[in-house]
Amino acid sequence: MKLLRHLPNVLTCTHLLCGCLGIIFTIQYATWSGVWFVLAAGIFDFFDGFTARVLNVSSPIGKELDSLADMVSFGVLPSIVMFQMIDAISSSNFLPYVAFSLAIFSALRLAKFNIDENQKDTFIGLPTPANAMFISSLVYLKGPWDVFISNDIFLVIVTFVFSFLLVAPWELLAFKFKNYQWANNKVRFTFISISVLLLAVWQLAALPFIILFYILISLLMRWIRI
Repeated sequence: MKLLRHLPNVLTCTHLLCGCLGIIFTIQYATWSGVWFVLAAGIFDFFDGFTARVLNVSSPIGKELDSLADMVSFGVLPSIVMFQMIDAISSSNFLPYVAFSLAIFSALRLAKFNIDENQKDTFIGLPTPANAMFISSLVYLKGPWDVFISNDIFLVIVTFVFSFLLVAPWELLAFKFKNYQWANNKVRFTFISISVLLLAVWQLAALPFIILFYILISLLMRWIRI
């Protein structure tokens, strides 16, 4: 039983390992591999918190460790992915380094989250996992979207916009179900259903659109009080 108390931290360390491996694979092998490590890190990130709640072993050190792992997997890794994307198409030696604003604002986002007691039913600003999924999955866009992701200025604009969204003072939807009744969770169920449909049709190329839909539906929910 004593060993089980350490399971959440083991999962968090595995989450951190995914981020480290993702950075290496993105730099040495292929930019498209980044999203797989982001997704793997996201799975371990979910289960470390879930396991901590089930075992009732939450601790301050676990919270801090989780943020440090998030910084690597959801802050540095997507910055490396964006750096590689811009560097591959830009003639500028300077422009690719703009990508690291994602890491800087991810750090600010995580620091704010750690000291903010109001982010329980909603998030203030875009969560770092959602940001990481959006950025790292851009390489999977095909067809007409190539026009955008093949333009270094467009990628720089995306970098600045999503850096801002990380610390924007906007409430975004959190997927914490107090119950599973349709009346109390219709927005969440609608979002999940549409997301599953998009993933079934477009696979990983659907992730950027799912994240954009998440931002849109969150803002609409707050503005019109759904």
